[in-house]
Parts: sequence; structure tokens; C-alpha cells
Amino acid sequence: DSSTSRGLGDVYKRQYLDFYGVGKPEPQVRAFLAARLQRDDSTLLISRNEKANAQGFVQLYPLYDSLALRPSFLLSDLYVAEQARRQGIGEQLLEAARQHGLRTGACGLQLETARSNEAAQSLYERLGYVRDAVYLTYRLDLS
Repeated sequence: DSSTSRGLGDVYKRQYLDFYGVGKPEPQVRAFLAARLQRDDSTLLISRNEKANAQGFVQLYPLYDSLALRPSFLLSDLYVAEQARRQGIGEQLLEAARQHGLRTGACGLQLETARSNEAAQSLYERLGYVRDAVYLTYRLDLS
């Protein structure tokens, strides 16, 4: 809805996607976000400032852990707008994701980050995330 997406399109497109060097047209970004919300296939948690403008977001996709026999979440996207960094917003968003996982009975959250993103790695580890030393991640590109 418009209240959920207010300001998020700008943060998502012009900041988050640009941060990763992925240019997408505004209508495509808005359609993607709207579809996620309409289909209820992701959970989007947004941090807003006092003017209700988006400062950052986390997007969670449901997964299922076959060994734990419980749901879990892929913390697919975490982004804090450059002007809002170093204010604890990333930590607040990660805590909101953790609370959402606890409320829904999830057995855990998993995420990936760039090897070069040392600031994010430091935050994740400080909050109790553990780097996987057992499993390797593989990806098949279907684009």
C-alpha cells in the first residue's frame, strides 16, 4: 500500500540497488515490491524517521528447515540509507527481524553478505550471527 511504500521505492531503487550496481527502472522496482506485499511472500520491515520517510529496511523470505522441521527466514535484504547510518538503525532492523522470527516460531534467520562488507560482518557477529564453517553455498544462475 502507499503508506508502506512511501519513500521505500527511493531508498530501494536509488540507494540499495545502486549500492550493488544494479540499475532497474522505477516502475519495475515498484512492481516488484508491490508483488511481494500483495502475495504475502515476504515480510518487509521498514525504519522511518520522524517525518515517516524510509531510512532503511529488511526483507525476509520464508524458508523451511527440513532438519528442524520448522520454518526459518532468509534475511535477503538489509539496507540503511547513507544519511541514516551509524545511528543504530541496522541493529534495530535486525532486532525487528529476530523478533518476527520468534513470533512466528522460526528456528532461525540466515543471510549472506559480501566478503568485503566488513562493517556488516562485524554487526552480524556482534548480534550473535555465526559464520557457517561447515556448508558451502552454491548458486545456479538462471538469468
